[in-house]
Amino acid sequence: MTRLPSLGPRGEGWVLVQSILFVLVAAAGFSVNGAWAREARTVTTIVAGLLVVGGGLLAVSGAVELREAFTPVPRPRDGARLVETGAYALVRHPIYGGIVLVSLGWGLFAASPISIGLSLVLLAFFRLKSAREEAWLVEAYPGYDAYRARTKRMIPFLY
Repeated sequence: MTRLPSLGPRGEGWVLVQSILFVLVAAAGFSVNGAWAREARTVTTIVAGLLVVGGGLLAVSGAVELREAFTPVPRPRDGARLVETGAYALVRHPIYGGIVLVSLGWGLFAASPISIGLSLVLLAFFRLKSAREEAWLVEAYPGYDAYRARTKRMIPFLY
């Protein structure tokens, strides 16, 4: 049970807020460039590349693994199966985690502290959205509590 609002029958409002955050993270990366010293640019560019590639792989593999169960809204599709394989063996919300990693990578690449800060806001937002989603997942799948107990939330091996 959660006190978080549904924001629509399937959670459509959560997707709207998420979309606004995506635009803000991207725009911030274009608006403030060059915050890092030249010496740090090589390191931040390499780390950014790793975050973007790793996050992209995590998000895409999560979407592919869901197949017909994929939906951007937090309420699961009726009749969909609980996926616990692939990226879902590592984390319960690989798409959210992957998006956060890509966003952080973008902020590092763009040398934008604002974009990085907004990526952390996105992480906090996905924490709330995933809590709302998990309340619905517990209702839909009897085995979800056991899966949740053994699996990280969004970032493999970390969170």
